[in-house]
Amino acid sequence: MKEIAAPPLDVAGLTVAYGANLALEDVTWTAAPGLTAIVGPNGAGKSSLLRAVLGLIPARAGTIRLLGAPPAAMRGAVGWLPQRAMVDWDFPASALDVVAMAGTRRTRWFGPLPRAEREAARAALAEVGMADLADRQIGRLSGGQQQRVFLARALAQDARLVLMDEPFAAVDAATEAAIAAVLRRLAAEGRSVIAVHHDLSTVRDYFDAVLLLNRRVIAAGPMHAAFTAENVTAAYGGRLLRFGDAGDTAVLAEAV
Repeated sequence: MKEIAAPPLDVAGLTVAYGANLALEDVTWTAAPGLTAIVGPNGAGKSSLLRAVLGLIPARAGTIRLLGAPPAAMRGAVGWLPQRAMVDWDFPASALDVVAMAGTRRTRWFGPLPRAEREAARAALAEVGMADLADRQIGRLSGGQQQRVFLARALAQDARLVLMDEPFAAVDAATEAAIAAVLRRLAAEGRSVIAVHHDLSTVRDYFDAVLLLNRRVIAAGPMHAAFTAENVTAAYGGRLLRFGDAGDTAVLAEAV
């Protein structure tokens, strides 16, 4: 009998709060393999969900399973691409350093890296068009270049699950295309990606499934079933002005 693979992420009754303010309330959701977008309005708890899954913020209640195991047991199997605002860009590390550390358990940045790790890091940087800037300090790169470096890190880590917080935010067209290519490659290799995504007009272009979130789960599932005008309107709590049946247009005017 063929063994059934565990889902990439399974949360049950997850509640997260910042003081008296609830960020997530009783979220129960099982992610499907492949490419999944987390979509919702500002303040819906999208980033909080990923950060709680990674243990970066505490959960008030609920359980989390990553690839069928407790999060602490799966740290090496999970990659993380944070929002750019969460990164210390003044840290004295080159693009190559940032990528190379994905494949090592070393606890310090300084000192020579093994040759195999450096070669793997350079190959990952080349794949996202950053080979020529491998030795540049990470803070001296443009925003799109910095995002490409973290994409290369996700590739080099060889993680079974990659969590991304707004990977397409504020990037140029070339970087957006590079990100989309990386997502397709990860999916083709049997890996899963769960990403916070803000652009409703491109959700169907880049992802297979969606979680519509507004502190609670509004809808979740395959794109054709869950990403509907009704569900999007419910998630955003506003009036849907235009929502293309073919997924080419989705514009919201949120209630004031």
